[in-house]
Amino acid sequence: MRDSPLDRRKVLLASGAAAASLAGCLSTNSTPPGDAGSDSDGSGNDDTSDGGNSVRPLSAGGSSTVYPIVSGAASVWKANRPAGDEDYWQPSEYGIQTDENLAEYWGGLYGFDDGSGAPFDVTVGLSHSGTGIKKLKNGQTDIANASAPVSAELPEADESTLEKFANHVVGVDAQPIVVSKEIYDAGVTKLTAEQVRKIYEGQITSWSEIDSYSGPDRAIQAVGRAEGSGTDTAFRSNLLGDSKAPMPGLDVRKGQNQKVKSLVEKSDNAIAYMALAFVGGDVETIALSFDGTEYVPGENLADEDYPLSRDLHCYTWEGTSKKEAAFLRLILSDYGQQNFVEPEGYSKLTKERQKNQIDKLPDPER
Repeated sequence: MRDSPLDRRKVLLASGAAAASLAGCLSTNSTPPGDAGSDSDGSGNDDTSDGGNSVRPLSAGGSSTVYPIVSGAASVWKANRPAGDEDYWQPSEYGIQTDENLAEYWGGLYGFDDGSGAPFDVTVGLSHSGTGIKKLKNGQTDIANASAPVSAELPEADESTLEKFANHVVGVDAQPIVVSKEIYDAGVTKLTAEQVRKIYEGQITSWSEIDSYSGPDRAIQAVGRAEGSGTDTAFRSNLLGDSKAPMPGLDVRKGQNQKVKSLVEKSDNAIAYMALAFVGGDVETIALSFDGTEYVPGENLADEDYPLSRDLHCYTWEGTSKKEAAFLRLILSDYGQQNFVEPEGYSKLTKERQKNQIDKLPDPER
């Protein structure tokens, strides 16, 4: 999803395969939150534990799509490598002048700098968007990872509720269409958006109905993500015109991207939609032709006109605490975009969008 998401989807809307708003995917986290939604005024008063100076853990959870980004950042945060570590933390390469360890530097921007190591722990859970968003709303986690807007996951929520979710976009996913290796090897290296729509609507049921296919007659196994996942909501919004659109051609749903990948790898007749970070192995990404343009994996899936592109979100509740801001600033920085977003196959934010997202955070104390 882009800042103006509807223009590039007019053709699909006209043909009944349209796009609406994207939706998010969030996780459950079994670890109790530290101060979910606390300190939204930036006061810092609620960021310590009941026992004194020890800062409560920061909890995040939700989307399996966003999970690799946030989990990667949490791992590096916990490791708290010293400045100059050539594998993890060379601040001068990013225009940062400090000799502090990684987590101590980013935490210190907001006053978490007691010099005793990483200023607080970060735990990251995994489920999917709808669950994570609800847990954030209920005060059970600090950050909700989502692969689409909260408005799509909570379509019945009123404006006053939606306004309490603070949206932090951390990257962009070009959601690919994938097929089993046998299908790719038999000639299905690209499809039109209309063909994909007809497969999931049950109008195309056999691979032999695709002109480029040269293999033995095989029924199509259409694989989808679980309802409530941002990946599923985004796909139905963009290709079917409604986040709740029925898919009578769908054969099986899987709860996480990892499980979709495993199923497609084991099948010889599958097609699926999933997050770009999980492709590989015997899962082949195919080109998608849309509105006269062919979108090719590894070339232009990150183009703003690609109909299955979507923002990746980290939501906080009723503002953003200093503790949440310290961790999110790490991900949104040049360092974070290069080390946690790009290596997962996602697109970094443009410089303008990156600045806009950083400007949403509370001002650092130093």
